[in-house]
Amino acid sequence: MAMLEIKGIRKTFGDLEVLKDISFKVEKGDVISVLGPSGSGKTTLLRCMNFLETADEGTMIFDGEEFKLNGISKADQARIRRKTGFVFQNYNLFLNKTALENVTLGLTAGRKIPKEQAEKKGLEMLERVGMLDRAGYYPNQLSGGQQQRVAIARALAADPEIIYFDEPTSALDPELIGEVLNVMRDLANEGMTMVVVTHEMGFARNVSSRVVLMENGVIVEENSAKEFFENPKEERTKEFLRLKKEERE
Repeated sequence: MAMLEIKGIRKTFGDLEVLKDISFKVEKGDVISVLGPSGSGKTTLLRCMNFLETADEGTMIFDGEEFKLNGISKADQARIRRKTGFVFQNYNLFLNKTALENVTLGLTAGRKIPKEQAEKKGLEMLERVGMLDRAGYYPNQLSGGQQQRVAIARALAADPEIIYFDEPTSALDPELIGEVLNVMRDLANEGMTMVVVTHEMGFARNVSSRVVLMENGVIVEENSAKEFFENPKEERTKEFLRLKKEERE
């Protein structure tokens, strides 16, 4: 049984249908890269999966339980969220709190874990992402890559079963992208289940177990990373990969 399955997700903003009947499965240990041009619905999909947006239609099966996405209770949303982490494009750190405080806030305020216990966990997570020496720094004292690594530590602190990453490197200067991708690669090697909306072709090719290409609110192609890049089935996939190659050159 898949850890997570979504079926028939639809989402409309006004007259614009952003998601059109999206379905896919996530197995334990999967790293799924979701690719596609801007405006294809990738971020909206991720936000619907974590209840930051409410889908108009669709169901989610999580750990064997099925939920209707347009009628799920706040209690069930909270219960699922406790098993997930979310890493945002723009870090979403509290500017008035240190790196350590940003990591521990969800533990102390959200889960009522004693401060001392939360700080121990927080320091462990900062060490895991190579940021232990910056525990007392505020976000404005950190580079974008360092802030994103703190955000990843915050997601890890909750011991999630799955982490969603929404364009985790797109707000970074090119020279800082590698340090974030290295942390994500390490997590993949440790068996963390991840769904990653990304433009990073190297990560998608070398780290993902599966790749999904979206455009205009539908899944164009889904395959193993090896097959997706070496033997794409759809003409649109071939064109997308060719354009990406030209961008890099």
